[in-house]
Amino acid sequence: MARGELTDDEWSLIEPHLPLGERGPIPDLRQQFNAVMWRFRTGSPWRDLPAEYGPWSTVYDRFRLWATIGVFEQLMQAVIAEAAARGQVDLDLVSVDSTTIRAHHHAAGMVLDGELVKALEEAWEQEKGLRQRGKTPTTAKAAGTGTETAARTNAGDYDHGAGSG
Repeated sequence: MARGELTDDEWSLIEPHLPLGERGPIPDLRQQFNAVMWRFRTGSPWRDLPAEYGPWSTVYDRFRLWATIGVFEQLMQAVIAEAAARGQVDLDLVSVDSTTIRAHHHAAGMVLDGELVKALEEAWEQEKGLRQRGKTPTTAKAAGTGTETAARTNAGDYDHGAGSG
């Protein structure tokens, strides 16, 4: 076992939360999970994944699938619940992020036209709905046929925003 890879005890906690594919051969999920951990531990590009983990594109595809269907969130909740059941969790020490984001001073007191505010709010609501269904503004635009659909989609498209540039 290489440094940083999962121990048998750690794997026994994680394995039940990883989904199997619907078709094809059963992959070595432990190897792929270790590969994902290696990539984020080192900060390396996906293409620099060591050959022992298999093709980088396969590992990346598996990571994207897991991220899209919420496997990592479920895994985090399960691991915290297991630690709490064992009496090994102290959430008083958890700090997710301490970054402060500041707006540029030109953003203070910005006056927007009422129609623009309404269009931005509609675009936001539409984008929220698309994200919940796993779509993007670009795929929705491709699916639309009429000019009305395209106009509504373009309001939420990132390339057509109204900004200072």
